[in-house]
Amino acid sequence: MLDISGDRGVLKDVIREGAGDLVAPDASVLVKYSGYLEHMDRPFDSNYFRKTPRLMKLGEDITLWGMELGLLSMRRGELARFLFKPNYAYGTLGCPPLIPPNTTVLFEIELLDFLDSAESDKFCALSAEQQDQYPLQKVLKVAATEREFGNYLFRQNRFCDAKVRYKRALLLLRRRSAPSEAQHLVEAAKLPVLLNLSFTYLKLDRPTIALRYGEQALIIDQKNAKALFRCGQACLLLTEYQKARDFLVRAQREQPFNHDINNELKKLASDYRDYVDKEKEMWHRMFARCGDGSTAGES
Repeated sequence: MLDISGDRGVLKDVIREGAGDLVAPDASVLVKYSGYLEHMDRPFDSNYFRKTPRLMKLGEDITLWGMELGLLSMRRGELARFLFKPNYAYGTLGCPPLIPPNTTVLFEIELLDFLDSAESDKFCALSAEQQDQYPLQKVLKVAATEREFGNYLFRQNRFCDAKVRYKRALLLLRRRSAPSEAQHLVEAAKLPVLLNLSFTYLKLDRPTIALRYGEQALIIDQKNAKALFRCGQACLLLTEYQKARDFLVRAQREQPFNHDINNELKKLASDYRDYVDKEKEMWHRMFARCGDGSTAGES
């Protein structure tokens, strides 16, 4: 086993190799883990039952020093087992009643992903003039980090928080001037953010704003099926049936076998039929009242 701590206090056995960079010291990590005592098959602590694990920031949310050191040795997608001696786990006192004093524990940890927000937070705190001093690649990287945070929050159904991160990314990209030969990089980075914002506002039941962001995405890519689909969804919620049909038919033209698009067209047809039936019923009642009134006047 690998000696991570240098004093054999944290030993590591890699089960599955990861890829990319090592975890950054100020990162927020997304991990699945299970902790075991010696000679026990069932974990005393685990988050594997959670559909989406909580994002934890190194130095703040992780209480075991051994786990912190272990995570700093990992890459995205890596799965590893760690032995934590008492000094790197629960110490001389343990954690009664589950953890006896001076106990060595085994943790199995899977690093799903990590996001380094420290760089992003520092950059966003700068003025626009200060940000302009940095190369375009730096801006694109920070915007991508903000979008990744937004995606995580979205998966947690924290749509208002996700919206804030997406808007932060979009602001960075919009106020950054780029030479004409590099402008396509900025537009390519804007597109997924605009799509994310459109979807988020649909989740927040604000279709007018969702439509606005979807239409902005179409300015960048007029044949983008996702943008057309989001615009169609928004128009359907706004009961603008003809516009909804136009957008959805265009989306279907780009992706004929997309189930979501085809199902939305079916929903549009059903909703429109209901709308027409209600209109007919309303007019029928109106004319019926008028008829009753004229008859009463003649008598």
